[in-house]
Amino acid sequence: MQPPPEVLRVKTNAVSCDGSGDVSPALGHPRVYLRIDEKGFVECGYCDRRFVLIGGPADDQPAA
Repeated sequence: MQPPPEVLRVKTNAVSCDGSGDVSPALGHPRVYLRIDEKGFVECGYCDRRFVLIGGPADDQPAA
């Protein structure tokens, strides 16, 4: 399995993704709203960006 293209650590269960970031929002995708479940992460169906809940079961980095 390939790793996701980008991993963002977030503080809330509800996130949104429009595919932008380092690129202009015009080059992204429609904004979608996602909810992190008991796995501790969710992936965007358009760009495969992964959102990981800080301190959740999928978070493999120590808290800052």
